Amino acid sequence: MADSDAVLHVTNGDSTAETLRRTSLGGATLPWRDALHAGPVPADPRRELLRRRAAFLSGRGWGDPDAILASFEGRDRRLGQAFADGEPVVLWFEHDLYDQLQLLDILALAHEARASPEAIVVGAFPGKPSFRGLGELSAEELETLWPGRREVPTESLRTADAVWAEIRRETPEGLARRAEQDEPGLPFVRGALLRLLEELPAPADGLSATERTALRAIAAGVPTAAAAFAAAQDLEPAPFLGDTWFFDSLAELGRGPCRLVETARGDEVPALAPADAVAFAELPVQLTAAGERVLAGDADRVELLGIDRWVGGTHVTTDAVWRWDAVARRLVAP
Repeated sequence: MADSDAVLHVTNGDSTAETLRRTSLGGATLPWRDALHAGPVPADPRRELLRRRAAFLSGRGWGDPDAILASFEGRDRRLGQAFADGEPVVLWFEHDLYDQLQLLDILALAHEARASPEAIVVGAFPGKPSFRGLGELSAEELETLWPGRREVPTESLRTADAVWAEIRRETPEGLARRAEQDEPGLPFVRGALLRLLEELPAPADGLSATERTALRAIAAGVPTAAAAFAAAQDLEPAPFLGDTWFFDSLAELGRGPCRLVETARGDEVPALAPADAVAFAELPVQLTAAGERVLAGDADRVELLGIDRWVGGTHVTTDAVWRWDAVARRLVAP
C-alpha cells in the first residue's frame, strides 16, 4: 500500500483537497474540478472532450475557456505523470453523482494507463447519520479513513472504463442498461447512474429530478432561492449539486412567458453568473400558475419551455426528447 508521504491524493474538489493538506498524511493533492453531471460529456478524444467541457463551463460564467482548458490539461498531465512514474495515487471520493462521475473518469484514465491506484470511497461515516460527503469531515476524521484504502482491481478498472464509455454515447440506452445492474467493486455506481438518468425529462411532467425537487420546495413555501436549495437538498438521497448549479436550473425554469417560477414581484428569474450567486440566493421566488400545473402533472415542462440539455453524451433537444420513467426504470425514446 501507498506510503502517505509519497502519495498523490486525488479528490473531488478544493474543499476536501484543502482539508487533506491539513492532515498528517503528507503527499500532494490534486482536486478533480469538473461538474460532469452538467453539460456535454461526449465520446470525443480526450483533448476535444476537455475543450468542450471548458467551453461549456465558460459559457456558464466559470471563467475564461482557455484558462479552464489549461487547468484541465494540467490536471490530466499531473495524474498521467504519476501513473507513468509509478507514484502512488489514492482516490478520495464519496457516493453521490458528482463524485461517482469524476471517479469513473479517473478510473478510465487509470485503465488506459494500466495503472493501479488505491481508493477510499465512502457513503457513510461513523457518528454522522446524515453524512453528505468528505467535505463535512475534519482533517482528523479524514485520517481515520486512511487505513481502509484498497487497490482498485483490474476488473473494476475495466468495468469503470466500459461504464464511462456508455455514459458518453450519443443515446442513453447503454447507460440505462448499466443502471440495471450492480457493478462489482464499484458499489455506488448504480445509484449514481440512476440519478443521472433522472436528469432526463420525466414522461408525465417533463421535469428532471432536480427541477421537480426545486418546484416542490417552492410549493412548500420556502421564501428564497437559498431556502429552496436547502430544502431540495433534503429531498435528495445523496445530494450532489452545489448551490450555483441549482440556481442555474432555477433560472432556466424562470424565463419566458410560460415560466414555471418567478420572483415575488412576478418578474422573470434573472440569468445567473457564478459571481452573482450570493445575491441570487436571497431572491424571493414563487411558482407560477404554469409551474403549479406542471408540478401536478397537468402540463409538460418541455412543451412549455422547450429543452436543450446534455446528459452525458446525450443531447436532449425539442427534436430529440429522451425521457426517463424513474418509477418503472425505463427509457422513453423520442
